[in-house]
Order: sequence, then structure tokens, then C-alpha cells
Amino acid sequence: MTTSYRALVVTEDDSGQFKQTVSDLPFDNLPDNDVLIKVHYSSLNYKDAMSAFGNKGVTRQYPHTPGIDAAGVVISDRSGNFTEHNKVLVFGYDLGMNTPGGLAEYICVPANWVVPCPTNVSLSDAMIYGTGGLTAALCIEKLLTMGAKPSDGPVAVTGATGGVGSISVALLHKLGFEVIAFSGKDDTSLLLKLGANEVLHRDRINDIGDKPLGKGLYGHAIDTLGGDYLANLVKQLKPNGGVAACGLAASASFSLNVFPFITRGVSILGVDSVNIPLTEKARMWELVADKYALADIHMLATTISLDQVIEVLPKFFNGQVTGRYLVSIGAEG
Repeated sequence: MTTSYRALVVTEDDSGQFKQTVSDLPFDNLPDNDVLIKVHYSSLNYKDAMSAFGNKGVTRQYPHTPGIDAAGVVISDRSGNFTEHNKVLVFGYDLGMNTPGGLAEYICVPANWVVPCPTNVSLSDAMIYGTGGLTAALCIEKLLTMGAKPSDGPVAVTGATGGVGSISVALLHKLGFEVIAFSGKDDTSLLLKLGANEVLHRDRINDIGDKPLGKGLYGHAIDTLGGDYLANLVKQLKPNGGVAACGLAASASFSLNVFPFITRGVSILGVDSVNIPLTEKARMWELVADKYALADIHMLATTISLDQVIEVLPKFFNGQVTGRYLVSIGAEG
């Protein structure tokens, strides 16, 4: 094994400006954790962009390597949970936040962050799903657990061209739900290919204005935006509907009256894909590999190199991301 590895490195200068470079780092830059993994693939998420541009709510100290997703093979494991060459996945926890992340050739993480890669899923496909796919599956599981069924009416999906949204559209279609996809982009072709029955501009959700309650248009919803979009979706759910809330791309806060809850019995279902127990994360990945497997998952992916990450990350802030970015770091074994 070499004495250094390549990684995306974010630095902060004296004026508080942040710079992203791909650099060679010594192995002693990695934390002293149980499992050393050679990363074959990573993927890009909104949180990676936040870390790369200095959001101190995500990453406190710099220099830092972002990347909340990683798929690769075990080099060594002091815990004894894994053997050399085991294919494994790491999603969430502190990876890429304050622990050096998956946008690098190697990571070193606690054993209780690592799940085996399902045998019928390649490392590259696992990263096309990534945290976005895991979050989408968790959202749908929450809705199904509360009793959601296709006969309840259409499911609204916001941020539908993003990672969580696009996979949510595909999974809902696979399960037989009618899907209304909301996006701020003009190109609707991908969403229609994924199975959306209708694509509307996201601002249509806010046409309700300041009304305390709107017409019940949607059986359920998956919201990645937060803010007024989440509040106004709740107002337009049918009786006993639920919205799985998993994002804050528009805003981290919202204001809402109690009428939807006390007159229609609707529910807001919070979804966390970062800190859920490892056993639940492993169970969900088995579901992604089976119940939620998408034969056309590759249509969502744009494959880029580690060096190309720097030019792609700003797109997350400019509304230019469609589908998933798969970062190829090392050949899959």
C-alpha cells in the first residue's frame, strides 16, 4: 500500500474563504479507527456541497475531506467484524462531516458505521442509490407503515429532480402509486421516464397562499424542500394523509396552523437517514437490494471523477442538479 492517498481537500484561509483542491495526503491524516477501507465509489449530496463551502453547521474544522457516502473494500479491521476484501458501504453518521469522508481513495471509520454491501448490488449501484436512495426508501417505508396505499390518491414529491426526489418518484411508481412530481426545472423528461404521472412547477404548491386549509389534492407526500412548500403541502393533503419530511433545500423552518391536524388528521413524518441504528440501516439496504430494487437505476446517474467533483459541487446551490452524481475513485473489485 502506498504512503499517501488522493482526496478532495477543503481549506479555509485567513479571510474566511474556502478553497477546494484534490491533493495527496499522508495516511496518518486518517483517524485511528477500526476499519480501513479502500474507496471505489462515492456520490455527491447537498450536505457535501455545504461542507465543501464552509457550512460550520455541517463541518466545524478545516482542512477537511467531505463525502457522506462511500463504497469500497476492507483493507483491515481491528474489530474483527470484517475480513480483507469484504465489500462494504458507509452512509451518514459523522462521515464527511467532521470525520474525513468518502471523496478520497481511503477512509478509516468505526466498525459500527459499516454495513456489508448486499451480494446482489454492485458497489457502483449502491452509490447511485447512496444516501439519497436510502432516504427515499425510508420515506416510503414511513408512509407504508402509517397505512399509505395507492387508492389513497396521488403522492406529491417535491425536489423531484434531486437525488431523494428522483428515486422517490421511481420507487413510488414501482409500488403502484400515482405520482405528482414538483420541480423548479423546465426539463421534465427524466421524471416522466421514471414514472411520474404529472410534472408541475414547485411553486404551484404555494398557490394556496395564506389560506389555513386547501382542497385535499394529495393522498400523501414526500418533501425535500421544507419551508412554505412543506407547510402548504400539509394544507392540501387528503384526510389521514401523511408527508414524509426529509429535507431543507428551501428552508429549515416553516409556519403552520393546526387545522390540517385537527380537521383532517394528517401527519408529518420526520425521516432521518444519518443517525439511525446500524441494524436498521443494514435492513433498509437489504430492502433497497430487493423490494426497492430499480432495474433502470443507471438512468439517474452521471459518472464523474474525483477531479471533476470541484466543478460539480456548486450546482447543488444553483438548482442545476438532476438525478445522482456517481464519483468513480477506484476500479471495483
